[in-house]
Amino acid sequence: MKRVPAPGAKINITDDGQAVDATNLGHTMSPHEECALELAVQLVEAHGGESHVLTLGVAEADEQCRWAASIGITKATLVDVGTMGWDPQRTATALIEAIRSIEEADGTFDVIIFGNESADTGGFQVGIRTARALDRPMVNAIKGVSISEDGTVLEAQREIDSGMEVYHLPLPCAIGVKEGITWPRYPTMRGRLASKKLAVDVTGSEAAPGGQTMVRLNRPEEQVSETIILGEGAAAAPAVVELLKELGLWS
Repeated sequence: MKRVPAPGAKINITDDGQAVDATNLGHTMSPHEECALELAVQLVEAHGGESHVLTLGVAEADEQCRWAASIGITKATLVDVGTMGWDPQRTATALIEAIRSIEEADGTFDVIIFGNESADTGGFQVGIRTARALDRPMVNAIKGVSISEDGTVLEAQREIDSGMEVYHLPLPCAIGVKEGITWPRYPTMRGRLASKKLAVDVTGSEAAPGGQTMVRLNRPEEQVSETIILGEGAAAAPAVVELLKELGLWS
């Protein structure tokens, strides 16, 4: 799970072009990952076990960890690296270290669930890099999940133009899910109170930078759309006909 600027907010860049200006900017978690959290809770409700949220970034991401707890996630780990700007390779390396440490203490995760991509950088890399290093089978862009009766295989469905692809992944495995796989629930009052008591495990990482280097952030120019009123009532008919001809819809 990743703390990101609120989708739809106006994103400003610092004068040096090296970071997002977070002044007066709200933060949340990526929509794909919000659905991933809900899926984790649903799997535990259906099959038992525990759920554990893991995030890397700034100390303020504690807020997102506690939101996860308010909807039913039972454990949380924050890899506090003091920034949200790590490259995908470096991020994956740090998450791999954290996952291995957690698994040494608590046992192997049956399923590791990633968001398909983060809402801010959209790199599509962290989940794949992490799963490969952990030697777990993984499929991205998942819109449906079920577990076999014997609890050894995860069936994952991915939408394609002609229908649906179905994958059978032996556990333990990893998946990257897309927004819409679940409908995220709202936290209850009981959940909010429980989230305040959650002991978030805070760690750090000395992972080396990857091969990608950010040169500069550029904010694209805003596109302005104009609305032209063709006319009112019957007087607008000739203008509508001319527009249809211009669009090639009227011969």
